[in-house]
Amino acid sequence: MYDEILIPTDGSDASEVAVEQGVAVAARFDARVHLLHVVDVRAEMAASGVGDIADDLTETLDTMASDALDAAEALADGAGVPYEREVLEGYPHDAIAEYAADNEVDLVVVGASGRSGVAEHLLGSTTERVARTVGTSVLIARA
Repeated sequence: MYDEILIPTDGSDASEVAVEQGVAVAARFDARVHLLHVVDVRAEMAASGVGDIADDLTETLDTMASDALDAAEALADGAGVPYEREVLEGYPHDAIAEYAADNEVDLVVVGASGRSGVAEHLLGSTTERVARTVGTSVLIARA
């Protein structure tokens, strides 16, 4: 039923739940997971004219991407699930939808909310946009 499962992660609690559930689904269906972190270009653009702050922000965003993907990779490794990892820059919902289409993804597993500060009981704006725009099934994982 599922061969290629995309799990975008930003390192938030909600995305960690999505990674856990996505890896479990992949193990059940003997699927490969695509672990994806999208660096939101809006944050970089906001700091671009502020000199040293832009460099510090870029370093922080790179560290966050690496940490989020390392944690996701550890879960996939622990479950014996094959994976690929990728870091992209762009608007998260657009990058997720494009990656899903380019890689023939069967299922996208996303957390109900991410790092945007949206209350946990509300659906995050990126999650809502992904559910509307991606051309495949979407599993929204709740903690």
